[in-house]
Amino acid sequence: MAHPSDTPMELLQHRVTRCRRCPRLVAWREEVARDKRAAFREEDYWGRPVPSFGDPGAMILVVGLAPAAHGANRTGRMFTGDRSGDWLYRALHRAGFASQPTSDRRGDGLRLTDVFITAAVRCAPPANKPTPAERDACAPWLDAELDLLDCVSVVVALGSFAWAQALRILGARGCAIPSPRPPIAHGAQRAIDGGPTLLGSFHPSQQNTFTGKLTEEMFDAVWVRARELAEGNPPRRPS
Repeated sequence: MAHPSDTPMELLQHRVTRCRRCPRLVAWREEVARDKRAAFREEDYWGRPVPSFGDPGAMILVVGLAPAAHGANRTGRMFTGDRSGDWLYRALHRAGFASQPTSDRRGDGLRLTDVFITAAVRCAPPANKPTPAERDACAPWLDAELDLLDCVSVVVALGSFAWAQALRILGARGCAIPSPRPPIAHGAQRAIDGGPTLLGSFHPSQQNTFTGKLTEEMFDAVWVRARELAEGNPPRRPS
């Protein structure tokens, strides 16, 4: 529940968790939370839009696709409760951005420094595939976060969906986006005129990590580069 002493970011995240804009996503996230997976049948699922997590003074904004049905939709924290999250937080810890290498649940003591983690879509979508309408309905939340994240100078997009959505939102905010829009590649880097530098990474999904498309060395290199960029570039705003 929101409290009068909450910060603007905390108040925004409280509003996120109450969102019911997309009927298909509302129905799915609540069905998953009600029926549960057998391995988690004793747990209380979050079953709501998942709030963003991290340092409100972050230099680096990490954008994922959407909560996993039995990951963040269960735990209530971005990238927590599944193997993608295991990869992400281990890498952030190795890079010095996370106080511990694991993210188990809300209230587990994990703290992030200089990193804020969000997603293009805040509710778990069926088959992990939000529709364009659902993507667009969720865009104002990320836009509002960018208004409050004054220190962000680097956006790390995890996967092609997050990369494309970051470009859409930055373009709508008045940043000069190259045309045609640049495609994502692992380690791809684009300086956005009037905005942050966009840095691409393969998503740490099982499909990518089990096949070796993404290795821990490749993932670590992204966070080393993100720090280099953030420390070398002050945040820029559209004029």
